[in-house]
Amino acid sequence: MTGEAQHPEQSDGPLSGITVIDASRVLSGPFCTMQLGDLGADVIKIERPETGDQTRGWHPPTFEDSGESAYYVSINRNKRSIAVNLADQKGRELVRELVSDADVFVENFRTGKPEQWNLGYKTVRELNPSLVYCSISGYGEWGPKKDHPAYDLIMQAESGLMSITGEDERPPVRVGVAIADIGAGHYATQSIVAALLERELGNGRGQKLDIALLDVLVAWMTYMASNYAATGESPTRMGSKHPTIAPYQGVETADGHVIVAVPSANLWPKFCVAIDREDLIDDDRFETNEKRVRNREALDAIIADVFATQNTETVIEKLTQHGVPASNVNTMADVFAHEQLQARRMIQTVSHPCIDSLQMVGVPMQFSKTPASIRKHPPLLGEHTTEILTETGYTDEEITAYFENDIVG
Repeated sequence: MTGEAQHPEQSDGPLSGITVIDASRVLSGPFCTMQLGDLGADVIKIERPETGDQTRGWHPPTFEDSGESAYYVSINRNKRSIAVNLADQKGRELVRELVSDADVFVENFRTGKPEQWNLGYKTVRELNPSLVYCSISGYGEWGPKKDHPAYDLIMQAESGLMSITGEDERPPVRVGVAIADIGAGHYATQSIVAALLERELGNGRGQKLDIALLDVLVAWMTYMASNYAATGESPTRMGSKHPTIAPYQGVETADGHVIVAVPSANLWPKFCVAIDREDLIDDDRFETNEKRVRNREALDAIIADVFATQNTETVIEKLTQHGVPASNVNTMADVFAHEQLQARRMIQTVSHPCIDSLQMVGVPMQFSKTPASIRKHPPLLGEHTTEILTETGYTDEEITAYFENDIVG
């Protein structure tokens, strides 16, 4: 393992030369377009004048005295911002002009809204047949709930995810981040890249992509869905435990918790030695993973007794020495100070016009030739309006008139 991607050959990302018009807001769409920007695409973010993306107003917290929302900053790097009034016909015409010369258009408006604004796929593909047009919504563009509003919390419940998240016999809980939105952003990115590749390998024409948050979370149920299909029994909440592996869970120590994973046969004896319970290796109740799962209650009791008398650091050190995967439960402060993450450039300091020493999580895609990277700070509202209009061919007089007539901001 030589780490070829540690020092990539050039600075341009693999999507350099691709232009993305981002008419999305909040999380799912912006997370998708941030990834495209990380990969080198020129992402032009369309925002409302004065207020911008809703997440600009989602605070506290903000960064210092800048007023910049931490939520907004987290998902909008590597973009340029142009503030356009879509309620004005000239504003919509401006967006159509931008789209006519772009490679990708991303939107997550309410179903039917783009068509009302003459920004629907059938309209814009006439302007730009090579365009990859991606729509992200809660339920997708067809089906009995296509017009229903959708929020991540509702998606986690409706998809079945919430039924398996949390402790047994306690109320259901949401995953700590908006996983439906983030997952939809991932699938949208993957779909866009695939569509761009098909365009290049095919006849040069683009296509319409339809990504639904509910579809995404149901797809992510994977083995839980398959377990139900095999048994007819719905999986239930098990906390940090795994339905088909034991031990694979969090265990309380004298001063906290240890997360331990014993997913293979060769790790079981190592685990037993590490906790000074070699007698368990030949215990008939635990000699195979299947038996350990069946006798989980007895095994849990034994492990709990062993760990309860030791501190977290000691337990992790013993397990690690014997090659057993283990970790404490890191806080965000621990994550930002994590040596492995720092070595992988996953914690970075980014230059910003209003925020001193802006720290951001990095890009989790490493390329040996065309690196993904943080090239631009999360833009201020309308920071690039004049720049983009100039690039599009507008004169100084026309740009001034657009500002004076509140078409742009």
